[in-house]
Amino acid sequence: MNSDRIEGTTRDVTGRVQEGFGKLTGDEQHQAEGLAKQVAGRAQEAYGEAKDYAQHAGERVVRVVEQQPVTSLLIVGAIGYVLGLLTSRRWD
Repeated sequence: MNSDRIEGTTRDVTGRVQEGFGKLTGDEQHQAEGLAKQVAGRAQEAYGEAKDYAQHAGERVVRVVEQQPVTSLLIVGAIGYVLGLLTSRRWD
């Protein structure tokens, strides 16, 4: 779990508390600020999750390349070849 997920959770909880306080006191500004903090917190949590996922995916790719370097090289070469064919076509 990275710092973005922790900070996002903290913002979300803080926003919930602030919204609840606003409801309790009838202060619409505190309610609105609390909701805004919740949205920001959830967005930061989602960013943190995506960041974690990307890091783990990268680690998995590195592991596969280390275990099967020849196969990985052939796959990358095939992808490069196909992309070269697709980008070099003339669109008359």
